[in-house]
Amino acid sequence: MPSRSPLPPPPPPVHLRTWPDREALLADRALAVGELNRRVLGGRRLTYFLVTLVGLQLGWGLVGAGLTAFDGPGDPLTATVAGLTIVLGLVVLVPLVVAVVLGVRHDRSARARLLQWAALDPAAIRDARFRAPGLSVAWLLLSFAQCAAGLWLSFAVPAAARPGDTTYTEVAYAMGAGLILWVSGLLGAVKAVGHRRLVLRLAPRA
Repeated sequence: MPSRSPLPPPPPPVHLRTWPDREALLADRALAVGELNRRVLGGRRLTYFLVTLVGLQLGWGLVGAGLTAFDGPGDPLTATVAGLTIVLGLVVLVPLVVAVVLGVRHDRSARARLLQWAALDPAAIRDARFRAPGLSVAWLLLSFAQCAAGLWLSFAVPAAARPGDTTYTEVAYAMGAGLILWVSGLLGAVKAVGHRRLVLRLAPRA
């Protein structure tokens, strides 16, 4: 998950730099870049990404279950339970949507700071933590699977709906669940592709 500790600071302005030599500068640059890359692409960040997706689907599932209950008997007890289920779903859903937005902003800040550190010197970044090929592939594959599942839910389920057998609420739930998967997968894929482009630009040639 995004760490509550602050990001590594940006490199100091030119007139405040006190590195004794270039090697010291490159060592500090490698440490900052490795930490910033971990904040964006690391295993904890990937776990948070997946847990957030599960939470979003759970929240939307509760909202969908509440809405579906309104299609049943119109007695007061059913309506009360359905209303409480929808409220509970929103209680889960809304904070997680906010967390996703904050996570995107966190990633943008970390990437911008990483580029600031990289620009300190034209030398390629050799830190293995920066390349992280296994993590970037994991991000890409998981994101692709989410996008594929999301597109299938969003289009196949509504296309297979039949009047009298499938309610509008069920179609809306499937489309909402698909949209959550698709948007989440798209965010992850953009991150993985962006990291790969950054590696090709800043890492040493094989």
